[in-house]
Order: sequence, then C-alpha cells, then structure tokens
Amino acid sequence: MVAAPGTNRDHDVAFALELAGATPSIVSMAAVAACPRLVTGAQILVVAGGFSHADALGAGRMFAISLQQGLGEALRAFVADGKPVLGICNGFQTLVRAGLLPGALGHNVGGGFQCEWVRLEPQPSRCIWTRELEPFDCPIAHGEGRYVNADVTALEHAGQVALRYTVNPNGSVGDIAGVCDPSGVVLGLMPHPENHVVARQHPLHTRRCGGALGLHLFEHGVAHARSL
Repeated sequence: MVAAPGTNRDHDVAFALELAGATPSIVSMAAVAACPRLVTGAQILVVAGGFSHADALGAGRMFAISLQQGLGEALRAFVADGKPVLGICNGFQTLVRAGLLPGALGHNVGGGFQCEWVRLEPQPSRCIWTRELEPFDCPIAHGEGRYVNADVTALEHAGQVALRYTVNPNGSVGDIAGVCDPSGVVLGLMPHPENHVVARQHPLHTRRCGGALGLHLFEHGVAHARSL
C-alpha cells in the first residue's frame, strides 16, 4: 500500500486487507521512488484515501505526479501482469489523474464536504473486485467526489461501471460510485469500504440494518492475486 504525506486511511485499509487474508505493508511514496521494487514485487497495490499533500493543488494531483514519476512504466507493467490495483477516495482521484482510470472527479453538487453512509450497488462489469458482490454499505468523506464522464453509455458497454450509489450523494453522472479499467484489475471508488469490514462499524448494526460488509471487496482482490 502506497501512502503520501497527508494520507490518513492507510491503516484502515491495512486492517481490511489483513482480515481478507493478505499480509499488508504501508510504504511511503518517497520510499517507492527510491526503491520501486517495494511495489512491483507486491501482488496487490492499494492507493489509500486521505488528503494527500493537503489537496493543495487539487485533490490527488500531487500524489498522481509522484506516482507517475516514482513508478511510471513499472506501474503499467504491474497492471499488464493482471495484478489488482485499488484506489479509494483520494486514491481514486490519484488513479484518475495518473491516467489509469477514465473520467474525472469534480466538486460535489452541494458545494461542500460530505460525510455520511451510502449503499453501493455492484454492476455487471469486468471488475475483478466486485464480481458477485451483494449491495453493501460504507461511508463517504469527500468534497470532490462527483464523478464526471462524457460518455457513460460507452463506459457501461465497455463493462467499466463497477459500482453505483442507490441514492446519489454528490451528483455523480449516472450515479457512478466506482469504475474500473478495461482489464478489470484496476478499481477506483469514492466511498470507503475499508470502514465497514466488521459489523460494529455501521451506525445501525444493533438494528441489523448494516447490509453486507465492504470486506468482501477486499476478499475478491486478495483471491484474484492468489490465482495469478
């Protein structure tokens, strides 16, 4: 898992990966730039959420530049080998800006930061992370989470719409919460599945209203990595 200055959900993702059966490690972007093998030798790459570089030049922009400079061709080779890549929230913004995922992320239609629980509906797609998943709940926490794409129909036909909101919180086109690359191994989503990996994390868990766990998404990624 790669972290940048300001990233704050890396330990949450590490916990989710550990529950899913992986052996996670967190490495800084500076360490990756000095030794790309820290990532290229891994079986899964996760770009966790947070406010990398304080979003000072736009959400995910500096992280994306660092990722491209630090890994470049090695990152593309990682994907070409079929190894799973996941970007969550700020990590999604980073993968989009790095050119690994289509579209763009803009400011929420409400104009402010939103932090609430949402339900996600997995879509028929190429995505290896979301196949056969049930709808699941997890929180959002973003100010620039509105997904934008000029041709949602083409994206759907290509099997790249991986997740939709059941109730759209931010104005994302087509209610899209997550998209994948053409191969299906790279997934980006704005909500935080790593914050609903045990039932008690849901605010309504005592009423049995929490839906499925986000943990299952991580289990799919780990299972795919083991199959390679």
